[in-house]
Amino acid sequence: MTARTIAVKSGFVWTSDIAPTHTVMNGNRITALPVDWNIDLPFLLHIARIRQLRSMEFTGDKLMKNPILGTLLLTIIVVTFTPASVHSLPESAEDVVLQWNRVLGQTLEVPELHPGNILPARSFAMINLAIFDAMNSIEGGYRSYLTDVPGSKNASQKAAAAQAAHDVLVGLYPSRQAVYEAELADSFSGESFNRVRQGQIVGRIVAARLLAYRSNDGWTAPWTPYQLDPMPGNWQGPTPFPGFAVFTNIPGVCPFALSSPTQFLPVAPPALTGAEYASSLYEVKELGSASSGTRTAEQTASAFRWAIPPASDAAMFSVVFSTSITQDLSSLERARVAALSFVSFHDALLTTFTSQYTYGRWRPVTAIQRADEDGNDNTTADVGWDSLLGGPGTPPHPSYASNASSASASIAKTLELFYGSDNVAFQIDFGPEGVRQYSSFSTLTDEVAKSRIYGGVHFRYDTTAGQKAGRDVATYVAENLMTRR
Repeated sequence: MTARTIAVKSGFVWTSDIAPTHTVMNGNRITALPVDWNIDLPFLLHIARIRQLRSMEFTGDKLMKNPILGTLLLTIIVVTFTPASVHSLPESAEDVVLQWNRVLGQTLEVPELHPGNILPARSFAMINLAIFDAMNSIEGGYRSYLTDVPGSKNASQKAAAAQAAHDVLVGLYPSRQAVYEAELADSFSGESFNRVRQGQIVGRIVAARLLAYRSNDGWTAPWTPYQLDPMPGNWQGPTPFPGFAVFTNIPGVCPFALSSPTQFLPVAPPALTGAEYASSLYEVKELGSASSGTRTAEQTASAFRWAIPPASDAAMFSVVFSTSITQDLSSLERARVAALSFVSFHDALLTTFTSQYTYGRWRPVTAIQRADEDGNDNTTADVGWDSLLGGPGTPPHPSYASNASSASASIAKTLELFYGSDNVAFQIDFGPEGVRQYSSFSTLTDEVAKSRIYGGVHFRYDTTAGQKAGRDVATYVAENLMTRR
């Protein structure tokens, strides 16, 4: 296909009256974003409520029992968004796929509605799988993900997709049913009554089966304490108290496509005494330091640009939808590329989170401060070293392999395989920072991976393994799910 240039709006606007450079909570300085950025993170608990949190007593018991509270303290709470390419379109220009992804995004922006211990990628995967199976039941051409409803060729494809999306969202977020009913009526507008009725039957069957299939998928399991002996190489934080780590339930979560979260588990990280480890430590020590003299201004901007997963995820999700528009995909093909992308994204994150809790490798800040304990003659300790993103900007879970790298690589590889080329040019508008141009999907994921080194929170071997895992997952998904009959 011919590469086209597209523009994606980030769609975030900072709305807090708290200084955007940092927020003080419970006595900790939390670096958020450069002062000249203008980004809104639609927190599940709004920024205004942070003031209330300051006066609360943060104990280990409270944080472990309340994942949202705990992750908010660390500024990595599960935040949600509407993909900008969906949000920026006039509703009259939406097809049924864009419409219901917008509805999901708006749902996720409602404070305290989405469970804090479930990644929003699960919801995006479910709604797009339901839409695809409903549409494909009528149009055909592909193997279904889960459900193929026979005898429905005269049904309205749009009505089937809308009903499937509606029912999935009602199952996940029942308090929003009135909103979904209004959107459903819009979806049915202009369709004949009989075809709508037949389409509804298809959509209901598809959604009911998918909801039942994912009802016990492991996401609702509680987070359990994770604490390792303080041996060289073992993860020790940063974390607000010993044993606290986020998403420790993920190794038990059921993937959408893989046989298990270990199917593409990265190989063991390099030995502490080896040359690869020493090289990676030296690189992040130099480039990722809070006081680095070698990191460029662009590298610093990149570290902050991709520092907060929801903003990073939103940009990548937007590319999925924007390319589907500029490449003139049909609604069925748009549903298919969205389903493939979100399934890959979800399962890639499961893979690298599982890797982290399998290997338990320490973060750069611990490794550099304790380099005199690693048994490597080519590393030197710096007990005062801190990363650019600091403790609050360092996710409270082990380092190997990188989640950001696997997630971004899974999206990039999915789109490359879908369009038959990596060289599809696009742009992302990051607001005050300006519009950034990308010549390929891999350019984007490479930028994301490197940013984690510049931020001082990952080693290069973390990001390399993460990217490989993301690509492997995406390739498996593309070769095995929703393929042509």
